[in-house]
Amino acid sequence: MQLSPLIQRFVLHFGEMGSRWGINRTVGQIYALLFTASRPLNADEIAESLGFSRSNVSIGLKELESWSLVKLSHQPGDRREYFSAPDDVWAIFRTLAEERRRREIDPTLSMLREVQLEAATSPEDRHAQARMKEMYGLILLVTTWFGDMQRLDVATLEKLMRLGSRVTKLLDVKDRFASAIGMGGDKSTDAAPKKAPKTPAKSSRPRKE
Repeated sequence: MQLSPLIQRFVLHFGEMGSRWGINRTVGQIYALLFTASRPLNADEIAESLGFSRSNVSIGLKELESWSLVKLSHQPGDRREYFSAPDDVWAIFRTLAEERRRREIDPTLSMLREVQLEAATSPEDRHAQARMKEMYGLILLVTTWFGDMQRLDVATLEKLMRLGSRVTKLLDVKDRFASAIGMGGDKSTDAAPKKAPKTPAKSSRPRKE
């Protein structure tokens, strides 16, 4: 199976980039080939197209299966297994991002939690511990936000991402509106307390019997 220059360029680039995302070069190229293929491919076709050994392809496919980045299928009258990439690019993005969080971010959060539980015995350690606490809070905030985004449906997530800088403008308008109606927490804008209603004066005229 001969790759066109266009596909070959994408495959080679994805292999190089894959190593920066926690995927080795071989696995990255296999995935890029499956992503651009117009039909499912078997291991022999993958090995021939990329010039890899059959064993390396098998190892790479198992790695991709563990990441849930490939789908396995069979064809009538053929005992070989065929592989393809998921059709939904959003599902691919979510899988890659979640796997990176599990492999890279979670261990860092665990380490930072453990360090905060240790007793600091010197001013240097207390300073370092405080800095690590700040880092832990930031990473936790980002991962919590990411988890919330992961739970959104694709249509809502796409709309939110397309808002871009308009989100900041919307928040600014909300803050101004809250301040205008006295909900901004600024005591100087609070309305003056209402005066008690005046009690009507009693008539001085004598009551008729």
